[in-house]
Amino acid sequence: GWCPLSPTGAQTTQLLVEPPWRPAVLWDRVTLTCQGSGTAHDTTWYKDGRQWGKEGLDHFTVTKRGTYQCYRPGSGSSPSVRVLDDTLVLQVPAWPLLEGDTVTLRCRV
Repeated sequence: GWCPLSPTGAQTTQLLVEPPWRPAVLWDRVTLTCQGSGTAHDTTWYKDGRQWGKEGLDHFTVTKRGTYQCYRPGSGSSPSVRVLDDTLVLQVPAWPLLEGDTVTLRCRV
C-alpha cells in the first residue's frame, strides 16, 4: 500500500506512480504525484538530477523518459523514479512483496 510516513513517524516526501508497475514506461501514460509536507505550490521537481520546470504542480503526466524526483521543504526529497521508453519490458507490482506472496508479472511489448 501507500504509506507517506516513515517507520519512525517522521513525514517524508514520497513519489506516487500510476499505474503502479515497475519499471514505469512512457506508453503506460505514467502520472507522478508528489506527496509531503506543504502544498503543491511548494513542490520542486527534478529530472535526471536537474531542477525541472514543473514547479508548483503536485502531479503531472510524464512525456519524456528519465529519472524523476520531487522536493517539499517540510519533508525533503522523494526517492527517485525512473521512467523508461523501452519497447519490451517485464514489469512487477510497485508495492513491496514478501516471500510467499503471489505476484503477477507483465511482459509488455
